[in-house]
Amino acid sequence: MDFHTSSVLPGPRKRRVRRVLIASAAGCVVLGGVLVLLPGGRGSAPPPAPGPAALARGAVTGGAPAALADLAALIGDRENRLRAHPLDGPSWAVLGAAYVEQGRRTADAANWPKAEKALRTSLKVGARNDPQALESLAALAVERRDFTAARKWGESAVKQAPKRWTAHAVLIDAYTGLGDHEAVGRALDRMRKLRPGLPAVRARAATVYRDRGWGEDAAAQLSDAAAAAGAPAERAAYLEQAGRLAFERGDREAALRYFREALRTDPDERAAQAGEGAALAALGRTTEALNAYRAALAKRPCPRYALELGELYESLGLGQAARVEYDLLRERVRGAEEAGADEDLVMGRFEADHGDAAAAVERLEAEWARQPGIAVADALGWALYRTGDHEEALRFAAIATDVEHGGVRSAPHLFHRGMIERALERHGPARRHLREALMINPYFSPLGAPEARRALAELGEPSVEGPPD
Repeated sequence: MDFHTSSVLPGPRKRRVRRVLIASAAGCVVLGGVLVLLPGGRGSAPPPAPGPAALARGAVTGGAPAALADLAALIGDRENRLRAHPLDGPSWAVLGAAYVEQGRRTADAANWPKAEKALRTSLKVGARNDPQALESLAALAVERRDFTAARKWGESAVKQAPKRWTAHAVLIDAYTGLGDHEAVGRALDRMRKLRPGLPAVRARAATVYRDRGWGEDAAAQLSDAAAAAGAPAERAAYLEQAGRLAFERGDREAALRYFREALRTDPDERAAQAGEGAALAALGRTTEALNAYRAALAKRPCPRYALELGELYESLGLGQAARVEYDLLRERVRGAEEAGADEDLVMGRFEADHGDAAAAVERLEAEWARQPGIAVADALGWALYRTGDHEEALRFAAIATDVEHGGVRSAPHLFHRGMIERALERHGPARRHLREALMINPYFSPLGAPEARRALAELGEPSVEGPPD
């Protein structure tokens, strides 16, 4: 027989049951809310994906490459924030770091003054020893090729925050530019101890291994870094680095695969596009190579790319087109120098081969006095060779190629040393170094590699009857 609770229970008990039922219902609601909030609970929703500005912020403060679109979003976000809160020191530091990364990716030197202003403002209105701002000032100095300033800012950042691996990473660049190879090793050890498995740390270690001539170890580190990279822009950067390493070792096909995969992963990775141009030129696919270089320069007007494209034109007998690129190189260098960048290395290399060799020596001697890195030693030795000062040239070429004391096992460097030794009639060492250059990479330069082969042919084989070279 159907009946209602209200018709059976007496009044007081009916009120108690009603209160119990209401409390039970309320408990179910609360419990259901808890289940929804608990991780893994039924009905739980994943957290929203971070937006472009948050992605870029995580990258630039975490030592990883950032996507250009995300960087633009972060810069806009921080600029808006600072209009309303101009005394927000940490926001100034993030904005400065974003400008540094944007300038690195686009080769637009106009970013350098903006970055410096933001970072110095951060130290002024915020914490005077903010490690993020100090570290970003070091990174800015590296991009400007002011390695003395990079060392000063980087060491200040490490003093404030010894466990920031990114500060040790930027010091690797500073010490490399100053030719302090023992300090490079110490910074590498500290960085790897702090974050041994991080993709960015592996990629950073690969550059040191490459300089030491440990090609297989460098390639393994880059392979692991690319496989573990979280964002497309990060993975593309490590693939581009792997492509450069493969090309330096003479593997044109592998280099081209790496460069194209990097571009497929992140079409804004213009360094990979320039690398694609070099690999295609080495494969004899010159029309495609020219197109790749032009596309890279249109989006990333890097003076080094203009020099490479000009030399490719020159190797094809297109002297007028080469001169156009060389004029553009000079223009880009002027703009970069006005923004505080040191372009003496690239201009020294250019003048030694395509302009005024004496002016190249003057530039590079001043650069060597400021920051005696391996790249400067090689360029200065070659410029001295071009002016006929062969004995002094050999001194610097030996510094650049002595792997035991920090030199680099590089095809262009060995080519330069071999040509200098040939001029000094040291035929045995000349043969050895020219052969080694072509063995490492037979395609290292569209102008230099053919010159090395001609020089070897003219040297001929050593005499069997005479004394050993």
